[in-house]
Parts: sequence; structure tokens; C-alpha cells
Amino acid sequence: MIELLEGFPDNAVAISAKGKITRRDYETILIPKVKGSFAKRARIRVYYELGPEYTGFDAGAVWEDFMLGVEHLRGWDRIAVVTDVEWIRMAIRAFQFLIVGEIRCFDMKRVGEARRWISEV
Repeated sequence: MIELLEGFPDNAVAISAKGKITRRDYETILIPKVKGSFAKRARIRVYYELGPEYTGFDAGAVWEDFMLGVEHLRGWDRIAVVTDVEWIRMAIRAFQFLIVGEIRCFDMKRVGEARRWISEV
């Protein structure tokens, strides 16, 4: 399940992942929110928190994540991924060259730092 988070600036889409993330989560929550943000500005920020309740992605969610990233390749200003899941951190390092914006990974114990970084001017 993807949950939208409050308390972030208007130029940021902030979400928390809990349990298994599905294609439906992307289609009904994340994609509409991202498209709505891009309708207002050319570049946005993303805060993506995958905490201890996160259990994985289904294949459809992986595909939707990839397509969303490619569709807005030059539109990402900053992306903060907060997780202790090592394979996610490795995947980000492997593919970060594809994104024009800045991407940073934060351990779960650094949630406050990640939120400040994504929110700073």
C-alpha cells in the first residue's frame, strides 16, 4: 500500500510504502499525484519512504515505477529514498545515472534529515 504523506512543500510528492506495493497503488495513488504535480511545474521532488512494514513490489508496480521515471526523465529535481532495504539502495545506485536530478538514499534512522533535504529551498 502507498500512503501520501502531508507536511511537505507543494513541489514535493511524499509517500510511504507499507506492505506489498502493487500496480494498483501506482495507478490510483502515485501516478495521479505525480501527474498533478507536473501539471503545475516542470520539475518536482519525491520523498519515498520504505520502512519496516514494507514487504516488496509486485511486477506491475516495478513496471509502473520504471515507466513513471522514464516518462518524466528530466522532471525530477530531487529524490529522497528512505529505507534500510539494501537491494533498493543498490538498484538506485545502479540506475541513478538515468535521472537528471539529485538522488539520495537515507537510512530509516535519518528520516528527519531526508525530510529536511527534500524540503529545503
